[in-house]
Amino acid sequence: METATVALATFFATIGPLDVAAMFAVLTARETGAYRRTMAIRGTLIAGAILITFALVGEFLLSSLGISLAALRAAGGILLLLIGIELVFARTSGVTTTTDEEAKEAVAKDDISVFPLATPLIAGPGAMGAVILLMANQEGHLLGQLIVMAALLITLLLTFIALLLSGRLNQILGVTGMHVVSRIMGVLLSALAVQFIFDGISQSGLVPIQA
Repeated sequence: METATVALATFFATIGPLDVAAMFAVLTARETGAYRRTMAIRGTLIAGAILITFALVGEFLLSSLGISLAALRAAGGILLLLIGIELVFARTSGVTTTTDEEAKEAVAKDDISVFPLATPLIAGPGAMGAVILLMANQEGHLLGQLIVMAALLITLLLTFIALLLSGRLNQILGVTGMHVVSRIMGVLLSALAVQFIFDGISQSGLVPIQA
């Protein structure tokens, strides 16, 4: 249960279904319903393929580069902490959303499923780092890794639903409501991030642990 809760909270904060839906609504404001559905389906599937690939081969990639699990936990914790702070203060830096330059480029595109929807909006640096970190934390525990994968798929499903209901969500929650949800998730993510940093430092052997 703890693994599922941590994974769901982390993915919900790093992927940000509500934030993705808000950006999607802006990018498709003048498009038809059929176009929105097509982009939502294609973008979610592509993002899912990217994140699942990172979940399956991310640890092998890290070991090939000589990166220890302790270093991953510390670095991943720092990245997630930055995302948490970004959510709390309702600011965008390009870690979980597009930059201003990317948004301008996306407006001129006919097909937004790959860019910017699949990446970086859904499968951004934060989500990629989170899935590798969570899978590495369950190393040697098949059930734990299956739970992380299930949490990822659930979050992607919620993101897909949010994309389909993007127009209505904006009307119901408004800017203030969406910021409230983001701030709550930001606080939780920041706490998780600090714990990851503590775990990474303690496992690195840099700081002697007293019994």
